[in-house]
Amino acid sequence: MAKKGKKYIEAAKLVDATKIYNPEEALALVKKADFAKFDATVEVAYRLALDPKKADQQIRGAVVLPNGTGKTARVIVFAQGDQAKQAEEAGADVVGAEDLVQRIQDGWMDFDVAVATPPMMAQVGRLGRVLGPKGLMPNPKTGTVTMDVTKAVNDIKAGQVAYRVDKAGIVHAPIGKVSFDDAKLFENFKMMNDTLVKARPASAKGQYIKSLTVTSTLGPGVKVDPAAF
Repeated sequence: MAKKGKKYIEAAKLVDATKIYNPEEALALVKKADFAKFDATVEVAYRLALDPKKADQQIRGAVVLPNGTGKTARVIVFAQGDQAKQAEEAGADVVGAEDLVQRIQDGWMDFDVAVATPPMMAQVGRLGRVLGPKGLMPNPKTGTVTMDVTKAVNDIKAGQVAYRVDKAGIVHAPIGKVSFDDAKLFENFKMMNDTLVKARPASAKGQYIKSLTVTSTLGPGVKVDPAAF
């Protein structure tokens, strides 16, 4: 295991590792235990009773947090014609078609989210090996393959968060910054929680949320009682 630094060890003393906190207490504790010299991201980790090997349990989607993430995402859009113009007017950082595909194939990756219109997916599909492993491939389930590029760009810029269950059955997602006031951070947390609860597959058996932890970028994790929402 990696050796923990002095600041982390001191911060961890503030958290009772045997206790499961309610959401408000947990968020307050995460902020108190944060020692980063930058505005750290507050993140949640849900361990779910899912088997990602089963197609119907590979939950994936996107949610627009009511108070944003504290970060303005850099959005690129693969589109042509009217959709390309709409994407530019909506505030997309880069809009292109074959030229944008080639630019990425040449190594350019200075963006956070990629959106594509359905007609462009035949060309964008060539980027699967590049974008797929980074979680950047446009996907209808996250609203990033659509003809309504205006809505897609606006939602992403407003604080849309994409989520997906990993091979271990865990969903990681940012819900804001340490600088957010408690009420706004809680609203974002509740929205993420409600979204994942609604996304529960019918085939999931038993206790759906096995454990829930919230943490800051460098800080210690705090266990949360999901039933307390």
